[in-house]
Amino acid sequence: MSFFDRVATAPISWGICEVPGWGHQLDVERVLAEMSSLGFTQTELGSLGWLPTDPAELTATLGAANLGLLAGFVPLVLHDSAEQQAAEKAAIEAADLLSAAGAEYYNTAPVMSWDWAPHQTLNEAEWVRLTAGLQMVEDICADRGLTQVVHEHVGIAVETEEDVQRLLDSSPVKFVLDTAHLALGGTDPLQFAVNNADRVGLVHLKDMSAPLAEAFTTSQSSDDPIALMTSVQDGLFPALGEGDLPIAEVIRTLEDAGFDGWYVIEQDCAITGEMPGEGEGPVRDVATSVSFVQGLSIL
Repeated sequence: MSFFDRVATAPISWGICEVPGWGHQLDVERVLAEMSSLGFTQTELGSLGWLPTDPAELTATLGAANLGLLAGFVPLVLHDSAEQQAAEKAAIEAADLLSAAGAEYYNTAPVMSWDWAPHQTLNEAEWVRLTAGLQMVEDICADRGLTQVVHEHVGIAVETEEDVQRLLDSSPVKFVLDTAHLALGGTDPLQFAVNNADRVGLVHLKDMSAPLAEAFTTSQSSDDPIALMTSVQDGLFPALGEGDLPIAEVIRTLEDAGFDGWYVIEQDCAITGEMPGEGEGPVRDVATSVSFVQGLSIL
């Protein structure tokens, strides 16, 4: 097995996102065909509803493009006692879909609210509920053969360096090492890999423009989800190797530590302006990222 056999992609790399105003949304057939043409065999689920939500239909749609389902991003409100029942219901529904469609990973995103209210620091009681909620999801996943990985992310309950460290200390859960979202929240992704390789379950490879990141994080509106969308539209996350993050060093560190899980080229982008023609648009940046990964001297 070559290293690239453990590299998947995600619809967001083609600008597929449910946020209103994000950009043009390409059709499923085109995106899946472009994924397959670049050599990918696995994809994440992406924006709920873009791909079919019936497991059999989902499997058939992906299979027609010679793709399988690797993982799905699942936002859950786990720190709020008033949302416990709703969170458990949503967690089970997502796990049933992912399991039935053959996924391996369940990417839990502990959001502040179902409509993505801005990040706030959790108090002690909320942290207790969050870790208990993650254990609830862990049990649901274990019953269905899924691996839960917690996705730190701008704008959710686990965003800052303090949040990440608190979760490391208070729960045994595995993480999605998202290189750019760690960096945006103040955590050095390479240092995270050095210190916590054993806590990494899945890796999202995402490069980042340091100047645009600084402008975003110092903006008074950085807690506004629209600010992140605008930054993405401006090119916050360029193709791998064209930004300022130590992507190659993160990969080598994890491989040297014995990591044998999957990497996902998950390069958030947005399609603005005219709709790109065939062979144009996001596929070009993803192809650049693929070339970057394939050019690494991993072994």
